[in-house]
Amino acid sequence: QGNGSGSGFVYDKSGHIITNYHVVEGAKSIEVDFASGIKTTGKIIGTDLDSDLAVIEVKVAENELKPLMLGDSEALKVGQTVIALGNPFGLSGTMPRGIVSAKGRTLESIRPAGNNSFFSSGDIIQTDASINPGNSGGPLLNLAGEVIGINRAIRTSGTTIEGEAVNSGIGYAISINIVKRVVPFLISEGKYDYPLMGISSSSTDLTLSQWELINDTVTSGVYVMSVTPGGPAEQAGLIGGTQATELQGFYSGGDIIIAVDGLPVKVYGDLISYIFKNKSPGDVITMTILRNGQQKEVNLTLGSR
Repeated sequence: QGNGSGSGFVYDKSGHIITNYHVVEGAKSIEVDFASGIKTTGKIIGTDLDSDLAVIEVKVAENELKPLMLGDSEALKVGQTVIALGNPFGLSGTMPRGIVSAKGRTLESIRPAGNNSFFSSGDIIQTDASINPGNSGGPLLNLAGEVIGINRAIRTSGTTIEGEAVNSGIGYAISINIVKRVVPFLISEGKYDYPLMGISSSSTDLTLSQWELINDTVTSGVYVMSVTPGGPAEQAGLIGGTQATELQGFYSGGDIIIAVDGLPVKVYGDLISYIFKNKSPGDVITMTILRNGQQKEVNLTLGSR
């Protein structure tokens, strides 16, 4: 087994440290290095494959534990300056600066959903702050020194001679509001249950030609491509696309979700972010849908992943 490295930050005075799950995945032992030079071993006490989070517990003197302030990612503005602390390529304490490029992105989670697919991670912050291998798990800060995200991944179009991913200027971070919701459960129970809708949709915007194949009314919203048999969406009466179109593999006839609990949704990320930040399994959401050009409301009881 080879060695890996990543970043993290102190969450509280009880010795809990937050990092990415993929940083510690499969680790037989974990070494935690503090800026003071102190090194100690850590124990994984909670993991979340859906948002790629892990909590490590360490036993050190209390004066070594300096928890960072947690901000409010909901208050972030696109264009706002952020700083991505971490240890890229093992260069400890590196502090690149950038901006918030976008909010409410989605990524594939690490949790398999069956049929060779994965569940979605929601409420992802996109930034151009330089995130490289070794930055994973480190804090994304605003200029007030508050953590507003946790660096997770980069989008890359190639690799270096050494096989490392090339930074393309597109980095992703887990929003701190998701972290604040999840981490207390990781500490107390070792896991967190995410709500499940049981629909499949496109994580990217549909093109105009695709919308025209679906309907002649709207060109934004969440198109329900399919519903999981027996899942919450099917039980609520939602319908996925079944009618073949001139575009191979693309089916019309599915419902279009245009709002949830009265909040308009334009893309899949809007829907996922709202549910992840505000709802738990067993909660009921009211979705406004378009079906055959007619608007109606559907109540859906969220399941659990």
